[in-house]
Amino acid sequence: MPFKLFATDLDGTLLDRSGAVHPTDRRAIAELTRRGVLVTILTGRMYSGTRDIARALALDGPIGCLDGCAIVAVRNDRPLVSSALAVEAGRLVQEALARVSPAVFLLARDQIFHDERGGPFAQYLHGWTPRLTAVDDISAALHWDADGGVGGVIAVATRAEIESLVAALTPAAALVAPRVFPVRREEPAGPYAMLIQPAGVTKGSALQWIAAHHGFAPSDVVAVGDWVNDVPMFAAAGRSFAMGHAADEVKAAATECLRADVTTGGGIAEAAERAGLL
Repeated sequence: MPFKLFATDLDGTLLDRSGAVHPTDRRAIAELTRRGVLVTILTGRMYSGTRDIARALALDGPIGCLDGCAIVAVRNDRPLVSSALAVEAGRLVQEALARVSPAVFLLARDQIFHDERGGPFAQYLHGWTPRLTAVDDISAALHWDADGGVGGVIAVATRAEIESLVAALTPAAALVAPRVFPVRREEPAGPYAMLIQPAGVTKGSALQWIAAHHGFAPSDVVAVGDWVNDVPMFAAAGRSFAMGHAADEVKAAATECLRADVTTGGGIAEAAERAGLL
């Protein structure tokens, strides 16, 4: 086989807008597995929002969740890698958030915590995990001092407020990596979100770890994705494919672009065929 490891994003790539796997891609993954190609998932979702999908596809090896902050063995739910914000980074993030008072979501202990201010936006995170927990005050220390640390923070506010948060976190650039995006991709004028995670942790670092775990080189890896958080994953693969609906910057980072998109499905099958695996 020209490639030994096949890595796929979930939302917008393997999953359609309803969260279902296209039958063509389900069959493609089953055939890849039958032919001895290892298949893994790299997703922004938490493990609790990914495990059932992985098991339904009969995957049991390490998968990367929360954009690389968590690598978990599906076979026994065993955490293999867990990355969290450093104590100093958490303090700087809390200070920045206090200046703007946005809706805040803490990603910790494989669940998402939020208070009343985050309630209106919680619906957008159900795909990340079914474990959304409402608390009285998200700024309380007990939530920030969770066992295992905070793997990420999401802030939701106006675009101007989010941009001010990014500026406030500039001194912490060595510790945190903020990523800004509209809450609804189709409504760029609406509320904006900022995802803050540990610096240096990406889907790319997770894919490197998983490949090395299996004894594979980057040249042994194929990756498929559709969004900006997939770009580091593309860089860690020998061959990469961007979905047909991906933004231009994502397509530019991939070695090839697919005809298949989130509406038609079939991106996994097309990529596997073009990579000579099917």
